[in-house]
Amino acid sequence: MTSAPLTVIHSRDNAFVKDLRRLAQDSTAYRKQGRVWLEGDHLCSAALQRGVRPAIAVFSESFWPQAPAMYAQAASKVIVLADGLFADISGLESPAPMGFVVDAAPSQGLRPGVATVVLDRVQDAGNVGSILRSASAFGFRQVAALKGGAALWAPKVLRAGMGAHFALDLVEGLALEELGVLDVPLLVTSSHEGDLLHRASLPWPCAWVLGHEGQGVSPALEAQASRR
Repeated sequence: MTSAPLTVIHSRDNAFVKDLRRLAQDSTAYRKQGRVWLEGDHLCSAALQRGVRPAIAVFSESFWPQAPAMYAQAASKVIVLADGLFADISGLESPAPMGFVVDAAPSQGLRPGVATVVLDRVQDAGNVGSILRSASAFGFRQVAALKGGAALWAPKVLRAGMGAHFALDLVEGLALEELGVLDVPLLVTSSHEGDLLHRASLPWPCAWVLGHEGQGVSPALEAQASRR
């Protein structure tokens, strides 16, 4: 099926298994390892469609004989895990039988003049993933996450994003003053003031700011807004 090196693992003490478990279950492990775990065929196929090439393709032992050849052929290395190991590693209630380990894309920094979504300490991984999905669908090209929010490449965010990560430039861990390079109008969402969205004439490109679920947009950031 593949010319890539193939390794079969049955031991829980294997170093790769330990690293993979951290990637799958720890929301910030990717920052230390420099790699990201994509679990399931939807995320993996979305990555391939965007030109991402996995460092490692991982399959459960029972799924391996019937795994689509394109997944194995895309990877530099193939690892087959005993079913019990794969289930133990998985972050899903019903584990997918395959996944990719991909190298984390290096951040290129914020680009000026680009339609951007700014996340101001948005905490919930599901919310962040849904925002990324919507941002991609509405033509935004860049997401800027301020310090204090959910990790953008966390497993739960990846699952909620459903492949949107690969259509966006993601920059995280930013300080407020770093947003100055965007050089586009800053639009702030508010539940209690400003224009009604369906009546507003919105500039494009712009930077659309979404705030913390409970606290909203920080006063310091709101003070910089072109529109509310």
